[in-house]
Amino acid sequence: MAAARPSRARALLQQSVSARLQVRPPESGSEAQWVEIQRGLVIYICFFKGADEDLVPKIVDTLLNVKLSENENGEFVSVLDLPGDVLIIPQATLGGKPKGRRMQYHANIEKEKGLELYSQFVTLCEKELAANAKCMEAGVLVKHGTYGNRQVTPDADDPLCSL
Repeated sequence: MAAARPSRARALLQQSVSARLQVRPPESGSEAQWVEIQRGLVIYICFFKGADEDLVPKIVDTLLNVKLSENENGEFVSVLDLPGDVLIIPQATLGGKPKGRRMQYHANIEKEKGLELYSQFVTLCEKELAANAKCMEAGVLVKHGTYGNRQVTPDADDPLCSL
């Protein structure tokens, strides 16, 4: 029997009626900067060591096509079929493992490579939604946080998360 292949990424999906994320805190003379979406999907993403460019299209396809949202008929549909907005948040804490009373993040990818994969992930999500007729007609948005920076957790009106 073949050994299990180690995970190369982890995502947490949160259905959302609306969500917003502070991407830049207020500074002297300027207000905080926020990105926000309406009904759709919040995607928290973390890449692990061993992740590469070949992984990104597979993850995007899976996450955008998973049937988590209920439409007006009570049927479960993907964010593409809803259609709904997408908020993408880099979340390094998804890579944590408890050791004693502390968390360790040794499995997380190096910052530079993580930024590269995160940027590809965001770009591919934007392309997939732009190529979808329902999404184009509905004017859906893809918003995202900034990789490697501390951000304020989004306000989300629906508590259902799926890992």
